[in-house]
Formats: sequence, structure tokens, C-alpha cells
Amino acid sequence: MRFSMLPVFGLLLPLAEIAGFVIVGRAVGLAATLALVVLGFVVGSFLLRRQGISILRRMSAEGRSGTMPGRELLNPAMTVIAALLFIIPGFLSDILAILLLIPQVRNLLWRSIAKRFVVVGTAGGGFSASSRPDFRGRPDKSGDSKVVDLDEEDYHREPNGKSPWSGKQLGD
Repeated sequence: MRFSMLPVFGLLLPLAEIAGFVIVGRAVGLAATLALVVLGFVVGSFLLRRQGISILRRMSAEGRSGTMPGRELLNPAMTVIAALLFIIPGFLSDILAILLLIPQVRNLLWRSIAKRFVVVGTAGGGFSASSRPDFRGRPDKSGDSKVVDLDEEDYHREPNGKSPWSGKQLGD
């Protein structure tokens, strides 16, 4: 979707959700419609609580180990997105959430977006930067170090007796 269509989508989605409320409300009644909206919120909250923390932990653990997350994080990520869609009041967002919970739809979605991902890894298995200085006592191999080593006499200065501020105390 082009970004120029995003405001139009942002305006039409709430209108479509309101139309969905009217259609479902006429078909099943006001109480059942409200019960379905509350049920969707409860299901979304449960899914988000269950999957949200675990996916953050998995992503953090994979980041610390230096591995790049891939398809194995797709299922929990799609579950989190589905949970957020369930929490949004409306029936169209609930239908999209239910679709995201179906494994075949997830696989189809993965095949369509996997081509757009570019994973860049490093040879050491972790993250590194060549311009970063090495503070472990080893000299920088690139010769382009931005670290300046100063002794105490290099940055120490004596007070200037001719300054109008010398000898004054705070509040004088």
C-alpha cells in the first residue's frame, strides 16, 4: 500500500467498522453486539498477555546470541498483531485477527513479505562496528582511533589570580 493511501485507509476503516456495528446490531441485537465486542477485547487481551511478553523475551535472547530472527518469530508476531486487532473495537478488525490466527494465512503472508526482508549478518556472529574504539587495552587495528589519552597534567589547570571571579564565594 502506498503511503498516500494511508490517510484514506485511516478514514475509511472506522467508517467500515461503524457500518459493521450497524449490520451486526440489526442481525443479532444490541446486547449480543456489545457482548461480541467485549468478547473480542477479552480474547485480544489474553492473547497479548500470553504472547507479547514471550515474543519480546525470544527476540531479546536471539539478539544477545547474535542470531537473526526469521520465520520462527513470525507466528508469535502475527499472534501479537492479531491480539491488537482483537482489542480494537469492531468486526472487520476481528475478522482480520481471526485470519491472522490461521496457519495457512500466515504461510501465505510470509511468502509474500519474505522477499522484502534483507538480513545482514557479521562474520563474528555478533554486532560490530569498525569505528568503535577498543577499550580492552588493545590498540585500534584500523589506525583511525578517536580516543585521546590524557594524563592529569594535560587537563589540570591552575586558578587565575587576575580573574575577577577568583577568591569569590557563592553568594558574595
